[in-house]
Amino acid sequence: MNTYDLIFKKREGGKLFLEELEYLIGGFVSGTIPQYQMSAFLMAVYFKGMDTEELSDFTNIMVNSGERLDLSDIEGITVDKHSTGGVGDGVSLILAPLAASLGLVVPMMSGRGLGHTGGTLDKLESIPGYRIDLSSQQFKDQLKEIGVAIIGQTKNIAPADKEMYSLRDVTATVDSIPLIAASVMSKKLAEGASSLVLDVKTGSGAFMREEKDACKLARSMIKIGRHNERNMAAVISDMNQPLGVAVGNACEIKQAVEIMSGGGPPDMREITVVLAGIMLKLSGNFNGLNEAKAVAEENLKNGSALKKFGDMIEAQGGDRQVCETPGNILKSPDYSAAVKSPEDGYLTAIDTRKIGLAALSLGAGRERVSDDVDHSAGINVLKKISDRVEKGEVLAELYSSKVKDMKPAADMYLNSLEIGRENVESPKLIREVIE
Repeated sequence: MNTYDLIFKKREGGKLFLEELEYLIGGFVSGTIPQYQMSAFLMAVYFKGMDTEELSDFTNIMVNSGERLDLSDIEGITVDKHSTGGVGDGVSLILAPLAASLGLVVPMMSGRGLGHTGGTLDKLESIPGYRIDLSSQQFKDQLKEIGVAIIGQTKNIAPADKEMYSLRDVTATVDSIPLIAASVMSKKLAEGASSLVLDVKTGSGAFMREEKDACKLARSMIKIGRHNERNMAAVISDMNQPLGVAVGNACEIKQAVEIMSGGGPPDMREITVVLAGIMLKLSGNFNGLNEAKAVAEENLKNGSALKKFGDMIEAQGGDRQVCETPGNILKSPDYSAAVKSPEDGYLTAIDTRKIGLAALSLGAGRERVSDDVDHSAGINVLKKISDRVEKGEVLAELYSSKVKDMKPAADMYLNSLEIGRENVESPKLIREVIE
């Protein structure tokens, strides 16, 4: 086979068969197919897509490029969650310990920031000492001991996807339904959890900007999961404005602690409780979602989730004091700036992607694979859609230790907003639940 011919075939809309996909992916992982040719293939898939059989083959090849974790010797029901990425989406920080505090076992392998979206691992690494690089055995041992672990994708879990994940981030091939579906499901199938809940974002800050595309992606992943005998469900949630009020790394850890202490922004609490309720339903212990949500809400209020979060941090080498005094543990930014309203009115719309890019420009994410993340960088969002604003009022606060001149980021943030004379309704957070 010839790599050029396969790229050309896909570029022209042709279907690649199992042997051809094995040749491409195997060659990329072994290094015989260079990054520039894989980039061309990914771009061809971005524009031409994959049919059902092709996507299934593509996913299974990535699963089989490494090991599959066997969690059958772990007592309890294993449930994981995956989000397709958003701005301010720190749900996993709260949901994983919350679900574990409810008796579920949560084996979560998360990713770093991708494009304009933040990464769970980057957020957790803002906690001094926190280790994301547990071995498969250490991962399983921790699950047996405390019921939850959030780590990075190990070298042996879907290594083909790990290499492509980084490449997609810097080649503008992130928001592709088949590439997202295969990436997510290859990792999740290899991780071995018996159930999986998907949070598929839609809106201006999501990779799937149109709700119909988000539903298509969710159903595609559910189909792959059920074909592999997993219990599956998905939530379609809004990303037409940042989730919560914190965008960044350390600032999202602070927000997570606040929520697990019984406070925090209501939208972040709402989606976390809904996802936890669905996890409980998939476990078979609850018939109704409302009953399951009420139990989850209680564990956010009574400190059970926060204690489990501290147990996880401590087990992975971090300072659990962050659960009590996050401001004393997390790095403080060296520079700050305020974004002020240029006029009176109502905040009527947000281009959330631009806010993610503003945070990226402050150092909260990566523009290149090799970039270091500034864990202190981020944005506090003070006004959201339907809020009244006055001229000169502070709309957001920007933070960084890498970028002293914040005017470009402030301008980008301001350009993401629409301020009008007439008020509008705040977007509905939970669009649809697919079970």
